[in-house]
Amino acid sequence: MIKLIAEAKGSGKTKALIEAANNAAYESKGLVVCVEYGRELAYQLKPQVRLIDAKSYSIIDADEFYGFVCGILAANYDITDLFIDSALKICGGDMASFGEFMFRIEKILEERNINCLVTASAFAESLPDGLERFLVGDKAEK
Repeated sequence: MIKLIAEAKGSGKTKALIEAANNAAYESKGLVVCVEYGRELAYQLKPQVRLIDAKSYSIIDADEFYGFVCGILAANYDITDLFIDSALKICGGDMASFGEFMFRIEKILEERNINCLVTASAFAESLPDGLERFLVGDKAEK
């Protein structure tokens, strides 16, 4: 299951992701992975969370990011939770490609029963059609 927090920059998305990742690290019987853009979260996440900096791999668009996530999942059969901070930025800022990325990873995550929380600095109204079903928080459709 994918959950998406899409709100303005500075609204607390990353803080919510950190809390959720740390809780998952405590509760999970498997591996908890967090992908970020830059090295911002190293001292905020519990050591049990495997932190991966997508920026250090020079990912420039959603297709490359999709392959990157697939590689992470292929190399680690025991992932229970995946957290992605600043996903739109990692996807090169292209909103349409970000939408395609979300739909593509949804299928893989469902097949492997992996929980996923994604953050994106974007207004919910600007998201591609269909992404509203992933939204959590104040902007989620009820």
